[in-house]
Amino acid sequence: MEPQTILFAIIAAIIGLVVGFLIRKNLAEAKIATAEVEADKIIEEAKKQAESKKREAILESKEEVLKFRNEIEREYKERRNELQRLERRLLQKEESLDRKIEANEKKEESLQRKDAELEDTKNKINEVMKKQLAELERVSGLTSEEARHILMEDIEKEIQHDIALMIKEKEQQAKEEGEKRARDIISQAIQRSAADHVAETTVAVVPLPNDEMKGRIIGREGRNIRSFETLTGIDLIIDDTPEAVILSGFDPIRRETARIALERLISDGRIHPARIEEMVEKARKDVEVQIREAGEQATFETGVHGLHPELVRLLGRLKFRTSYGQNVLKHSVEVCHLAGIMAAEMGIDVKIAKRAGLLHDIGKAVDHEVEGPHVQIGVGLCQRYKENPAIIHAVAAHHGDEEAQTIEAVLVQASDAVSAARPGARRETLESYIKRLQKLEEIANTFEGVEKSFAIQAGREIRIMVKPEKIDDLGAVRMARDITKRIENELDYPGQIKATIIRETRVVEYAK
Repeated sequence: MEPQTILFAIIAAIIGLVVGFLIRKNLAEAKIATAEVEADKIIEEAKKQAESKKREAILESKEEVLKFRNEIEREYKERRNELQRLERRLLQKEESLDRKIEANEKKEESLQRKDAELEDTKNKINEVMKKQLAELERVSGLTSEEARHILMEDIEKEIQHDIALMIKEKEQQAKEEGEKRARDIISQAIQRSAADHVAETTVAVVPLPNDEMKGRIIGREGRNIRSFETLTGIDLIIDDTPEAVILSGFDPIRRETARIALERLISDGRIHPARIEEMVEKARKDVEVQIREAGEQATFETGVHGLHPELVRLLGRLKFRTSYGQNVLKHSVEVCHLAGIMAAEMGIDVKIAKRAGLLHDIGKAVDHEVEGPHVQIGVGLCQRYKENPAIIHAVAAHHGDEEAQTIEAVLVQASDAVSAARPGARRETLESYIKRLQKLEEIANTFEGVEKSFAIQAGREIRIMVKPEKIDDLGAVRMARDITKRIENELDYPGQIKATIIRETRVVEYAK
């Protein structure tokens, strides 16, 4: 290519660039001018809108200010009216207070005048009283102190009399109510529980098929009877009683073992020392089974569960124990039922009352083998076999050896007395019965003012005739209480003893 052509092309390109630049510049300037015009228009329009909104805002502000001012004025008027009402009320109250103060001032002046008049009257009355007192002292010959002393003595005697009458009345009322409630509870318990009573002694009679059997029981040179007595610990009495022999022994379990063994020997017919030893051993096992069954039956019958097996066995031993002819196991079962019924009536713990009632005489099961009273033995047994402290306390207190601290213990005491005092429950020797009656009358006769005394109703009541000139009505009340205390402290007796004081005044005149 030629240089001119190249140069021409370069120049043409340069010219084209310059022309294009100028064109673009003009176009850009034109757009800028247009944009500036548009911008001016927008700014002008915005100014107009801002001015319009400003005027609107000013108008709204004026309206709000006017509205707020109206509300302030209305509230001001309301408060001003309220203040005016309060001011009127205060003025009215002030006027009312002024009137009351004026009235009170008048009342105070009137009271002051009355006080002055009362003081004058009081002074006049005191002067009159002094004159009358002086005149009374002159007429009676007593000073005021002496008269006051006499009057106080009379008042004191009268008050003591009234107090004694009131105490007597309240005691009688409480006694009647308490006796009625206790009688209802005990009578219900007795009616609902009545145990059988078996009177046993320290001997047992075994019938024989014929009198020839006596010789076989004795054996050659008495070896059979000696062997029998040695093995059982029971005396075998063979006398002239036809077709019968007697077993005598204090231990009831040994006596029962001997009875069973002897009956089996008689039935078997083979009587010799070896056979006797065999039968006695079998009888011991049978009696032990009876003991266990009797204990289990007693717990089942009374509903007392959870006893230690040894206590159950000891209960069974009571089946063969008697006290004053009363079977101790039946007595314990009855006491259990009575205590439970009375506890239910009174709303206290029935389980504790029944358990304590069943175990209260448990010491009698081993009192032939252990030294000491059955109460202490029973307490020791209950402690050994981890009985409840409430049960142990009831056992310890059922004969009054210690004071009853719980209602259950008191119920066991009452149930024990009721069971023992039931007619036919116990036997008592004639000698001890007569001694008790004599002692009752002796206790009553030791009191001053007693004329005669009589023990009646099989020793369950003592009637005392007193001298009316020495014992008044209140003294009779005190004497009855003192006599019952002496009886409680000095006598042992089943049930309770009633003391009746009889005071009779007779006036005799003769018409001539």
